[in-house]
Amino acid sequence: MPYSEKLAHRIREALADLPDVEEKKMFRGITFMVNGKMCISVSGDEIMCRIDPAGHDAAMEQNGAREMLRGGKAMRGFVYIPESELKTKKNLDSWINLCLNFNAAAKATKKRK
Repeated sequence: MPYSEKLAHRIREALADLPDVEEKKMFRGITFMVNGKMCISVSGDEIMCRIDPAGHDAAMEQNGAREMLRGGKAMRGFVYIPESELKTKKNLDSWINLCLNFNAAAKATKKRK
């Protein structure tokens, strides 16, 4: 399933004023890298947010939130949100801000050679 261009455009606009944003095709969609680190992705009709693992449980209480699973185990700090829960700018911005706040403290993944 292709990713939602509309949702990608909304995220692109929200990140437009940041100096170091790069788009990469990954996770069956498009990922927005901020300061060389994965920040937020659009895959299908949802976003995947990379947030502070300490805020994972609170994030999971939000409408529509679901965990990212890898090998059947939940990955703390990675949360999917469906586009249906991002209809307002306020809702989308709140998730983007969670991602950006964690991005400032997150470590970059080592590049494979």
